Amino acid sequence: MVRRERATKRRPPFGMPRGIVLLATPEGWRHSVLTDEGGMLCGRLADVAANTDPAEAQAAVAAMVVGLAHDFHQADVDVTWDPPREPGSWTAQVTVAATPPSA
Repeated sequence: MVRRERATKRRPPFGMPRGIVLLATPEGWRHSVLTDEGGMLCGRLADVAANTDPAEAQAAVAAMVVGLAHDFHQADVDVTWDPPREPGSWTAQVTVAATPPSA
């Protein structure tokens, strides 16, 4: 009797992103990615200098989150930045991209 290998579906190491917090610090740009399950991934943008324009830092962290959602959840997401409430701090909403209807 020949046995088939079981294909086990592994859970991604973190949940689907739902929000981003971006902070400007003297040491560089810090980010926190909030997930649907209530988790949080924190870190810094290593390839972005501390004196970089905020729009460039936003683009860098958004690209990172879009890539993570695609690689780990096979989902396309959109990142929408909220108007800043205080200097040096930005937030964004992450939503699953609408897929065009099939013809």
